[in-house]
Amino acid sequence: MPANKYSAEQIQVLEGLEPVRKRPGMYIGSTDLRGLHHLIKEVVDNSIDEALAGFAKNVWVVLHEEDYVTVADDGRGIPVEIHPKVGVSALEVIMTTLHAGGKFGEGGYKVSTGLHGVGVSAVNALSDYVRAEVRRENKQYFQEYERGKAKSKVAPIEKNPVLPFKTNFKWTAKSGTQITFLADKTIFATTKPEFDRLEKQIKQVAYLVAGIYFHIYDERSGIERHFYFQSGLATLIKHLNRNKALIHPEPILIQRVVDDVEVEVAIQYNDGFAENVESFANVVPTTEGGSHLTGFRVALTRAINDYARKIEALKEKDENLTGEDIKEGLTAVVSIKMNSDNIQFESQTKEKLGNAEIQPIVSQVVKEGLDVFFEENPQDARRIMEKVLLAARARAAARAAKDAVIRKGALEGMTLPGKLADCQNRDASQSELYIVEGDSAGGSAKQGRDRKFQAILPLRGKILNTERARLDKVLEFEEIKALVIALGTGIGDTVDYEKTRYHRIIIMTDADVDGEHIRTLLLTFFFRYLPEVINKGYMYIAQPPLYKLQKGKELHYAYSEEEKIEVLKTLGNSQQIITSRYKGLGEMNPDQLWETTMNPENRVLKQVTVEDAAQADEVFAMLMGDEVPPRKRFIQTHAKMATLDI
Repeated sequence: MPANKYSAEQIQVLEGLEPVRKRPGMYIGSTDLRGLHHLIKEVVDNSIDEALAGFAKNVWVVLHEEDYVTVADDGRGIPVEIHPKVGVSALEVIMTTLHAGGKFGEGGYKVSTGLHGVGVSAVNALSDYVRAEVRRENKQYFQEYERGKAKSKVAPIEKNPVLPFKTNFKWTAKSGTQITFLADKTIFATTKPEFDRLEKQIKQVAYLVAGIYFHIYDERSGIERHFYFQSGLATLIKHLNRNKALIHPEPILIQRVVDDVEVEVAIQYNDGFAENVESFANVVPTTEGGSHLTGFRVALTRAINDYARKIEALKEKDENLTGEDIKEGLTAVVSIKMNSDNIQFESQTKEKLGNAEIQPIVSQVVKEGLDVFFEENPQDARRIMEKVLLAARARAAARAAKDAVIRKGALEGMTLPGKLADCQNRDASQSELYIVEGDSAGGSAKQGRDRKFQAILPLRGKILNTERARLDKVLEFEEIKALVIALGTGIGDTVDYEKTRYHRIIIMTDADVDGEHIRTLLLTFFFRYLPEVINKGYMYIAQPPLYKLQKGKELHYAYSEEEKIEVLKTLGNSQQIITSRYKGLGEMNPDQLWETTMNPENRVLKQVTVEDAAQADEVFAMLMGDEVPPRKRFIQTHAKMATLDI
C-alpha cells in the first residue's frame, strides 16, 4: 500500500476497553506511581458517591501482599440484574464498558466525584486481575475479570472461594460493593502502592466528606489508620495552619446551597507571607483551580475592600486593595458540590473546573458570608484588615525594591551579575545553571564546566531565610538579587516564567550540615517566591560524591556509605586502598568536579518536585518559620534518624 494512501482501512477502531489500554495516560494521567494511586482513587470515588448520596457510612481500603488492593463500602451494592438493553448483568456492564454507570441520566447519583463514567472500567482495563463482590438484598454475588474482560458470568459467591491473594480482611457490611484489583505490571512502572501516599489521599477526602468513616489497612506492615471528621473543612483549615501563628483564632466558615450548587468555604489568616488555597469540585481536588476559585477570589477582594472603606481603614483617596495584598497569609479551602450531569472539567483527570455559571454563585455566597462575618466579628475583621493593609504597604515597598533590582541589573549590562559565568547557548531548554556554594567551589566549577551549555553562579555564605521575610526585604539581599537577575524570571507581581534563562537549575552544595542548610534556604526561596520553577520541572539537586577510593592508579567514587562498601568489596578490601572523605566541593580539582558531578554522562541529579503542596507548605513553615515548638517537636521525634557530619 502506498505510504501516502489514507483510507478507511487505516482507521483503527478500538472496541470495549481497548482505548484505555492503548492510551492509559488519557484516562488516568500517567503510568507511574501517581497513576497507580489514581486507580485506587477511581474505585474509592465510587464508594464516596454512595456516601454523598446518603447510602454508605464506611469506606475500607486494604493493601494486600503482592500488590493487590481492595476497596469496599457499605452502600447499596452495584445492581446485578440483567441490563434490558445489553442483555448481561448491570455489574458486568459497569465493569467492562466505558461511559456506563449510575452517573448518567435520571435515577443515579445527583452528586458524583466521577464525570466520564470511565472510572472502575478503566481500573479493570489496566489490571491483570479484578474481583468484584456485591452484597445486595440479602444476596451475595461476584465476578472476576482479566485485563478488562469477564472470566465468567456473575454468580453467587462460593462458600470457600479460592483467591489469588492472601488476606485477613473481613468485610462486615450487610450490603455494598467490594472491588479487588492487581494493576497490570506491563503498563505501570510500579504496582506497589505507598501507604503514606494513600493515607494522605484518603485523609483529604475524609475532610471533605464529613461524617463518613474511612478505614485503611496495610497488610504488608500491619499499619492501620481510621479517619472520621464531623466538622469537615474547619478541621482541614486547622490542620493546614497548625504550625502557624493565627490572625484570628477560629476559621470563617461559609456554607450555602444556591440553584442546587452546594458551596462550602473555610478561611483563616495566619501571620506568614505565603498563601495556601485548596479547591475541590465534587470532592475532586482541582489543582489548577477553575471558575469556583475565581469566584472566591473576586468575592474575598471585594468584601475586604468594602469593609475597609466602611470602617475608614481605606480613605476616599486610597487605592483599592488588590488580590495580591489579600493573598498574604491566607489559608482557604473552597469546595463545591453540584449535579454530576452538569459538571464540566477541562481534562479527564479533573484538575480544573470549567463551569462558567459557578463563578457568580460562589462569588455571591462568599461575599454575603464575609459581609455577615465582618459585621458580627468586628475584632477579627479589624485584625484581618490590619494584616492586608500591612501587606499592601509592603507590596509598594517591594515594587520599589524590585524596580531597583531591574535598574541595577541594567547598569551591569544585559541585566546579568558580574559573578555569573554564563553559558554560550541562548536556548533555555538546552542551558543549565549551577548555583554553587562558595567562591572556591565556584572557581573549580567555572574551570571544569562545559561553557557551551553550563552557567555557574557562586553564592557567598548562607542566603536570607525567605520564610520570615517579605519581598522588599528579600530583594535587599545581594545574593538573591544576583540569582533573580541571572534567572531572568523577574519576581513578585510581574514574574514571567517564559523568560526563564535555564531549564535546568541545579543546586550544588557541600555534603555537610552547612551545605544542607544552604540547600534548604534556596529551596525555601524557590518554593515561596518562584514556585513555577519547581512545578515546571526545572529544579535539580546535584549529588557530589562522598568518597574517593584509590588503589594504585585505579580511582573510584562513592556517592553513599552503601556504595563505598560495594566499591571496597570490588577492590578487595586491601590495606592498599586510600579512602578520602570529601568535606567540600572546593577539595575537588576542576577535572574531578566535572567527572563526578557535572558531566551529563556520569552525574547523578535529583529532580525537585512538589507532589503535595499543602504538606510542603507545612514542612517549610515548620522548619523555617518563627514558631519554635513545632520545630522542637520535629527535631525530638526525628533526632535518631539524623546522620550528622560536623
